[in-house]
Amino acid sequence: MSRMQAVFYTFSVLSLSVGADVKARSCSEVRQAYAAKGFSLVNVPHQEISGEHLRICAQGYTCCTSEMEDSLSQQSKLEFENLVDETSHDLRSTFVSRHKKFDEFFLELLENTEKSLNDMFVRTYGKLYMQNSEVFQDLFTELKRYYTGGNVNLEEMLNDFWSRLLERMFQLLNSQFQFSDDYLECISKYTDQLKPFGDVPRKLKAQVTRAFIAARTFVQGLMVGREVANRVSKVSLIPACIRALTKMRYCPYCRGMPQEKPCRNYCLNVMKGCLANQADLDPEWNLFIDALLLVAERLEGPFNIEAVMEPIDVKISEAIMNMQDNSVQVSSKVFQGCGQPKPAANGRSSRGISDVFNARFRPYSPEERPTTAAGTSLDRLRKVWTTMQHSVTDVKEKLKESKKFWSTLPDGICKEDEVTAGVADDDQCWNGHTKGRYFPEVSKDGLTNQINNPEVEVDITRPDTFIRQQIMALRVMTNKLKNAYNGNDIYFQDSSDEGSGSGSGSGCTEACVTELQLVSTKAPVADDDGSAEQAAGNTSAASALGPSLALAAGLALAALALQRQWR
Repeated sequence: MSRMQAVFYTFSVLSLSVGADVKARSCSEVRQAYAAKGFSLVNVPHQEISGEHLRICAQGYTCCTSEMEDSLSQQSKLEFENLVDETSHDLRSTFVSRHKKFDEFFLELLENTEKSLNDMFVRTYGKLYMQNSEVFQDLFTELKRYYTGGNVNLEEMLNDFWSRLLERMFQLLNSQFQFSDDYLECISKYTDQLKPFGDVPRKLKAQVTRAFIAARTFVQGLMVGREVANRVSKVSLIPACIRALTKMRYCPYCRGMPQEKPCRNYCLNVMKGCLANQADLDPEWNLFIDALLLVAERLEGPFNIEAVMEPIDVKISEAIMNMQDNSVQVSSKVFQGCGQPKPAANGRSSRGISDVFNARFRPYSPEERPTTAAGTSLDRLRKVWTTMQHSVTDVKEKLKESKKFWSTLPDGICKEDEVTAGVADDDQCWNGHTKGRYFPEVSKDGLTNQINNPEVEVDITRPDTFIRQQIMALRVMTNKLKNAYNGNDIYFQDSSDEGSGSGSGSGCTEACVTELQLVSTKAPVADDDGSAEQAAGNTSAASALGPSLALAAGLALAALALQRQWR
């Protein structure tokens, strides 16, 4: 019995001796590293103390007080947010810069095309054009309103333009008569039957519709990508994630090893747990990028907006000449269908066509191409468009690189030397408990795969509502992009009604995500020669609730179904 007591006594003395050595270890390295983070050294121990007060790190002998652990916990949160921000910076910059570049170009193109047409028509038709210039001004006003987010039905708007132009020209060419509003309305009904402008309206409708749908939707897509990336990059951390980050990054401080970095696989598990909801964005994000790439192809094809808008003045003037050449036949058929009009009250006699249009259209030579008031010629705009073609190639490459971004975000953060110690099987790294190898397997991506994450406790039954909203925003935009690629337009609620500023490229605000109108414009089908067959125009979703309430109810059901699928 006495021998056993002696052994026990000896073991106790040795244990106390070892404990005394551990307790006596210096915290100088920790103090230095802690101060380097900008924290005060007041109340920071010089030697290890008992760690019963710690709530995250191990409760053995430690260099951390409760205040230090709290400060390091907040530091972990801040650094993680900064890491996500830095890692996603290039992605967000891509959408910001490309959206700005394409938006500015399309708006400049519209402005210069309108100025070119005005200059050309003043020189070609003189006073007659100036007296009726509002018809053409309204055309460009509506094109701009469409591009900047207005609910403009392009096909109806273009039909209205040609009807108004027919009414004005018909009156000019038959100035010996007076026409009532009812008579003018009757004239417009014969537009399709008489084809007074030849085949120009049909071809131009197909070209303008496809070009503007592609341009506007592409810029809208870049804006939605920008907004989603900005929002998702601002992570919302759950307490379990903050604890895991603190344990990974700063519990080595409390153990007196501030220089130790976490093992790479350890870092990946922490990041996959903290960014599980972001990873769930990836499938919809990839579909969105694919749809953007499809529409980008439209910016390079025969229906690109520059190829359509640059010669639009020539095309409209060609239509006017067709009307001028066919005016006798057109007038005769209108008189047959709408009745003989009354003579003009002032008794004006019939004038020849040459008296009305005192100058026939002739194309400008390169030296005579009109320039804008600011000195911007269409030749310069062509150079800008050449640059834009390179920009299309550039943005396509950038978009391809952005695929799978959100699921690979943990890998981007856990880069060697920046956050982690290095290779996955390194046994000289912080494994969450001590310096050594990290053995657990790395969890897969997404919320449902975090059920067995060894580092972060994630409630897989409660998906992040904010992230689900961004998934829905991408889904809506992807559908719109796919329709735009096929020449169909599903447009947003007119943002101009709510006072949003123009020049945004889409005029789309946060309301766009939830206020998608169930109305579409289908572009005329293109012929082999680039013309179009007049196709079915507008379809609308009728509902006893009205479109806004019906849409709200539909989105609510979609969101509920989406949430249930994650349960």
